[in-house]
Amino acid sequence: MSFINEIKEKAKKEIKNIILTESEDVRVLKAAEQIKNEAFANIILIGNEEEANKLAKDNDIDISGIKIIEPIFSEKYDEYANAFYELRKAKGMTIEKAKEMLKDNMYFGTMMVKQGDADGLVSGACHSTANTLRPALQILKTAPGTKLVSAFFLMIVPNCEYGEDGIFVFGDCGLVEYPNAEELSEIAISSSKSFEQLTGKTSKVAMLSYSTHGSAHSDSTEKVIEATKLLKEKMPDLICDGEMQLDAAIIPEINASKAPGSPLKGHANTLIFPNLDAGNIGYKLVQRLGKAEAYGPLCQGIAKPVNDLSRGCNSDDIVGVVAITAVQAQNK
Repeated sequence: MSFINEIKEKAKKEIKNIILTESEDVRVLKAAEQIKNEAFANIILIGNEEEANKLAKDNDIDISGIKIIEPIFSEKYDEYANAFYELRKAKGMTIEKAKEMLKDNMYFGTMMVKQGDADGLVSGACHSTANTLRPALQILKTAPGTKLVSAFFLMIVPNCEYGEDGIFVFGDCGLVEYPNAEELSEIAISSSKSFEQLTGKTSKVAMLSYSTHGSAHSDSTEKVIEATKLLKEKMPDLICDGEMQLDAAIIPEINASKAPGSPLKGHANTLIFPNLDAGNIGYKLVQRLGKAEAYGPLCQGIAKPVNDLSRGCNSDDIVGVVAITAVQAQNK
């Protein structure tokens, strides 16, 4: 059984209600149909019901039986608007502005999650990461004990002996542009927890750099060294090491040569990149050249599950992210 099918089986153990906010996108409708057929989550589409049904019919997609909610016609519209106003009135929100903002699918869907009428949300197939995350941060806020919201990709590399049989978490590849040492350590903590939550395996964290254990010196390498020190102080039982080059992190022979005595022993499965440039380029290289499945950017640190999609995603990617979101909701 493939890893993503294992995730789907986990999702089936406690069915969750997951929102897809982009009912105007054919890929989203195809994903909704597949999820309905595989029955690992209940899908709620946000958007114009007539337009969604027409788009589905024109593309031979069956979304019958899937709930479609248009915000302004929802019986909960006023209730959500009042709750949103109360939540944000200290920030200058008015009830009129709250009602206007809740016409937006993403804001409305996020309020559904906030009010307990859905368990998680997936968006981003045709909208930016900012459009997905801004409402989540304003409405759901950060999870207890979390200092930083960040993003990760779940990477599944076929026929790969490295990582956890080709399974990796890459962080942060989608949100925090230039993390400082403190932020980098927090990304590593969240990413290690995400890896263990989704795989059930022990996370082994590599703090990546172009240097391994002092082979080069710069502000960039010093940041990663400091982040690794903070990480070990915060989570002394975590298997981690850095600063470290990618090959030393995942190949035992190179690890033994470049970093003798490293607790990773070349078996890192959770890779923490020094900045968003490196992370984004890294995941896309693995996805496109390594033919890997890339699910994300998945969010960590938000009080309830909200996940972003790459705008280059296909319907299978969306199905996978919904399955992951459902499993995250079980753990909340």
